[in-house]
This record gives sequence, C-alpha cells and structure tokens, in this order.
Amino acid sequence: MRIAITSRGNSLESTLDQRFGHCKYFVIYDKQTGAVEIIPNPYCEVEEQAGTLAVKLLSSKNVSKIVSGEFGIKVKPILDSLNIQMIMYKNQNISIGKVIEMLNHNK
Repeated sequence: MRIAITSRGNSLESTLDQRFGHCKYFVIYDKQTGAVEIIPNPYCEVEEQAGTLAVKLLSSKNVSKIVSGEFGIKVKPILDSLNIQMIMYKNQNISIGKVIEMLNHNK
C-alpha cells in the first residue's frame, strides 16, 4: 500500500502541510517495503485545479491513501471514484516521520 502525505519540506523531519493541492511536497510512503519517495508538488502555485491535478499525479503513483490537513470540495468525488482514501489530520506541527510511525501502528 502506497500512502501520500502532504509536506512543507523535502525530509522526514518536515511538518505536515495542511493544504492538499497547494502543499510544497508529497511524501509517498510504501507500507510494504518501507520505501519513501519525496516529490515536489508541481501544482503548488497553480491558482485553479491544483487539487484535481494533484490527484491525477498521485493516482499515477498508485497511491491508495492520502494524509493531509484538508482537502478541497472538488477533490473528494474524484478520490472516491478512484478508491483513494482521504485521511485528515489537523496537527500542523507533526513531522512526516511521526505520521509514518502512526500509520505503521495503525495496521
């Protein structure tokens, strides 16, 4: 299972970005292998459709869950149609490493 986490920076010490479509980076964590891939969000500065474009990007990376602080209203039906689960987490001071640790405890 591959899980995308919105991040403010490009390391596991970076904190969770509360914005889905406009986050700076996506951290893609493979729960089976433990592999981590950090990719810049090419749509973070786009004024319209940033969320829907980000969904297409993450879908192409075979993500089945996304952790972020919030999601735009246009994104939910698209994620539902792709069977990608949204996980909202409001603590903006939590590190990406800590989010991964929490995901591993939640079997």
